[in-house]
Amino acid sequence: MRKLIIFTLILSVVALSCKPELKTKKQTPQFEDLRLFSAAIKQFKSINNYVDSTSNKLSPAKIELGKTLYYDTKLSPKGNNSCNSCHNLNTYGVDNLPFSPGDEGGLGGRNSPTTLNASLHFLQFWDGRAKDVEEQAGKPILNPVEMNIPNEQFLIDRISGIDYYKDLFKQAFPNDPNPINYTNIRLAIAAFERTLLTPSAFDNFLNEDEHALTAQQKRGLDIFINTGCTTCHNGIAIGGNSFQKFGAIQDYKKYTKSKGTDNGLFDLTKDELDKDMFKTPSLRNVEHTYPYFHDGSVKSLKDAINIMAKVQLNKDLSNTEIEDIESFLKSLSGNVSEYAKTPPAILGNDVTPKNKRK
Repeated sequence: MRKLIIFTLILSVVALSCKPELKTKKQTPQFEDLRLFSAAIKQFKSINNYVDSTSNKLSPAKIELGKTLYYDTKLSPKGNNSCNSCHNLNTYGVDNLPFSPGDEGGLGGRNSPTTLNASLHFLQFWDGRAKDVEEQAGKPILNPVEMNIPNEQFLIDRISGIDYYKDLFKQAFPNDPNPINYTNIRLAIAAFERTLLTPSAFDNFLNEDEHALTAQQKRGLDIFINTGCTTCHNGIAIGGNSFQKFGAIQDYKKYTKSKGTDNGLFDLTKDELDKDMFKTPSLRNVEHTYPYFHDGSVKSLKDAINIMAKVQLNKDLSNTEIEDIESFLKSLSGNVSEYAKTPPAILGNDVTPKNKRK
């Protein structure tokens, strides 16, 4: 009997030791500076929280078609432009020019924003005239100053005569009896653009990795929040989610030396209150997406930080504060995938504008 009792106790101990751990409620991270972390998660969201489109379901075939269209110079009549011409994925989705040349050589009227993380924005373009990347993707193709395709049917006819596009569209839209149409062109390009997300060190910080940021970057984040920059630059894109008047406190042209006049949202609405109103740009990858502002008037990130503090917040930052904020902003840079940066082999020479071919 005694042996039976001892054996039973041993089995009980073994059973308890093998019992799976109960999941406990997530604990508050033990940050050295919990105040800074708490302030950050109130203002920003990690890119890991991104919820994809419900109206444009992604698939490998649709993404591959979109990538092919994105790089194809046949989306311009003379073959001088592709989406990648102005939104070069090897230079963080921009061309680093104040204004971008179109198929005919003329310059656009506003700085080309990056396509990286564009799907995180609440609207598209500086004036918000497109509701999402699906709508945005079709507009530059038909713009006479940009890609200059004369009409939708022109492009449909051109693409319909290419064997590999017949296959790619059929694979991307298997339930569509006539898959080569302008709506599907837009959806495919947008599907590819929805993959252009660039998680960064700052996302790791928001995901409770205290050591993802350097000491200087943490100081810069603290200054960024306390100076009031988060009034406009917040959320998952660190911007891109509101309209703001550029030059809220002072005339920005005094500091940017901008030439010409751009009335911003006013050009669409004709409402006097919308003069100089522009969509706030995202600050993700901002160290690489110069020159800055809607007119590409400022090349230096330090200068852009200084100007924004003056004209938007009426603040004079010290050189040290500017350097610390710049360091923080560099933590918003992520990597573009090799897949995205590598042009489709199927296009051959059609990824290089004709005016640059030897």
